[in-house]
Order: sequence, then structure tokens, then C-alpha cells
Amino acid sequence: MAQHNGKFVAYYRVSTGKQGKSGLGLEGQREAVKAYLNGGDWQIVGERVEIESGKRSDRPKLDEALALARLHRAALIVSKVDRLTRSVAFLSRLLEAGVDVRFADLPEIEGCTGRFMLQQMVSVAELEAGMISTRTKAALAAAKRRGKKLGGNRGVVPGAKMRKASAAALRARTAARAADIAPTIKAIQEAGATSLRAIAEALNQQGIPTARGSGTWSAVQVARVLERIA
Repeated sequence: MAQHNGKFVAYYRVSTGKQGKSGLGLEGQREAVKAYLNGGDWQIVGERVEIESGKRSDRPKLDEALALARLHRAALIVSKVDRLTRSVAFLSRLLEAGVDVRFADLPEIEGCTGRFMLQQMVSVAELEAGMISTRTKAALAAAKRRGKKLGGNRGVVPGAKMRKASAAALRARTAARAADIAPTIKAIQEAGATSLRAIAEALNQQGIPTARGSGTWSAVQVARVLERIA
């Protein structure tokens, strides 16, 4: 097994409440994750256990695990691919979460390769959409050959449109990061840290990365996050 450095959030899933209480299946998953990590300079910063049917897509514990992974800039690790889901639509949602996912039963799949494999699972669902797009393009080409005017300048400047989309994406990422860190800041405040400096020191002590993933927290950065949360 390969060794991996960095932080991990472990996600375990059992299908029934009885299984969850007994620990059956759960210990096996923990052993698989332990074998995958196999020593090395790594740290499990948290774990979440889901007691759900694999057919459901609303998994609150997985959402918590993804938020925790984003908070710590950690990878999400599961024991087996089917512990996540067999649903292609759900895998699409996972890809959009912006979290590196590792599978203990497929140790060679990680980083860019892992994302590529997940994308291949998603591609089945995208096939039909692609076929529809091809038929639409063929119909438009046929209409153009018949002399029908298509498209035209509607006053939209492509460069401005791209800049606007880029700015919107940046705002969305910033808001998502603030939402991920909000519970941690709330817990720090409830523990007695009231000043911005005290909150920043607590975040640094807990090893929470800044928005850019480098450097240390300052009072100004905390103030910006609090403003976004508000």
C-alpha cells in the first residue's frame, strides 16, 4: 500500500440502524482505511458515520464530511467506491463539491486520476445529453442551409460576459468557504473567544487553513469571514 501525506476526513456508511449500533461493517471500513494510509505523515482530522440506504442521495453526514474536508483542505477517504453511491447523479454532485476523494479499495486512484475515474462514471449520464446536443446542432445546420438566419449580435460583449461569470464564481467560492468555517468560529466564540484576534489565534491553533490555504489567520481575515456569514 502506498503512503500518503496530509489530512484526511473519513466517511463511513452502514445501511441500517441495527448495523450502525452493532458496529458490524463499520470496523471493517475503519480497518480498510487504516490499511490504505499504512503509516506515514498523515492525520485524520475527523470522521462521519452515515446510517442510510445507498439509494438515497440526501446524506447529511456526507455533507458534513465534505464541509469538514473543505475546512481543513483535506481529502475525503472512504473504504469502498460503493460506500459512496452507485448513483451517477450523486457522483456528479460529489465532483462539484471541490474535494479530493480517495478510495481504500482503489489505492491507485487519487488526485487527477481519481477525478478522471469519477468523471467516467458520470459520463454515462451525460451521454444522452450529448446525443440531444448533436441532434440539435444538426437541425440548426439544416435550417441554416435552407437560408434561415440564426444567431446574431444581441449586444452581448463576450469578454464582459466571461469576466462577469468569473466574478460570480469567485463570490460563490468565497461564500461557500465562509459557510464551511462558520460552525467552527461559532464554537470558538461559545468557548469564550470574543475578539477578532482571539478567534484568529484559535483558528491557527486548530490548524484551520485560511481561505487561500496558506499563511496564518489575522483579525482582518476573521472580520471578513464574519461579514460574509452575516
